[in-house]
Amino acid sequence: MLRKMTEIDVKQCLKAVLTKVEQACQRRPAELQYVQPNLVAVSKTKPVDLIVQAYEAGQRHFGENYVQELEEKSTNPIILEKCKEIKWHFIGHLQSNKVNKVLGSPNIYLIETVDSEKLATILNKSWPKFGPPESKLNIMIQVNTSGEDEKNGAPPSDVIKLTNYVLKECPNLHLEGLMTIGRFGYDPKDGPNPDFVCLKNCRDEVCQSLGLDWKKVHLSMGMSTDYEQAIELGSTNVRVGSSIFGERTKKE
Repeated sequence: MLRKMTEIDVKQCLKAVLTKVEQACQRRPAELQYVQPNLVAVSKTKPVDLIVQAYEAGQRHFGENYVQELEEKSTNPIILEKCKEIKWHFIGHLQSNKVNKVLGSPNIYLIETVDSEKLATILNKSWPKFGPPESKLNIMIQVNTSGEDEKNGAPPSDVIKLTNYVLKECPNLHLEGLMTIGRFGYDPKDGPNPDFVCLKNCRDEVCQSLGLDWKKVHLSMGMSTDYEQAIELGSTNVRVGSSIFGERTKKE
């Protein structure tokens, strides 16, 4: 039986996660101390009232995996009224025919799962219809660091080519960095997570090849079970759900 999260629970859990984030930051080597990691509260399958509670506790970045859920929550009257500065991250697989629904969601801030030139092209062409004049849509390139068939993302060998395409051919997109989900069930006690190491290496190769400042190419890696180690290895964006909101209810 899943525990019921009260208002105090959500706020206390958020505070506990932020404390662990800060502690992990202090364990980073000197060259990684240049930025404070961003915490994305993953609210998929969670009700609006819990999102509001986290927002009222100071949280601003929230992540959704499903297009319909993002669409419903972002247009919810309570969220529009009480969470005016909310920043939505889309962190699920995005199909081409769902792009307009995501881009039309109020306060959409970042698409973390761009994994092909085709998707980048569609986002680039569509954004001017939704965003403020002269604005750019923040995106991350998703990398399939584990090589699992069921995982989305570009293979590491394609990341330089895809990044170059976004930078050269997609003037309406702003590249925030790279993102990975990684293999489920990896135990941090077994050493540095190979998916995190792989994403960092991808970033290094991209920056070297394309002449980019590595400090401006962020890494989105780490979830509830491993975000502390991810930060220690250089993550600048962690996606945490169950540690804030409790275990998710399985979808029927």
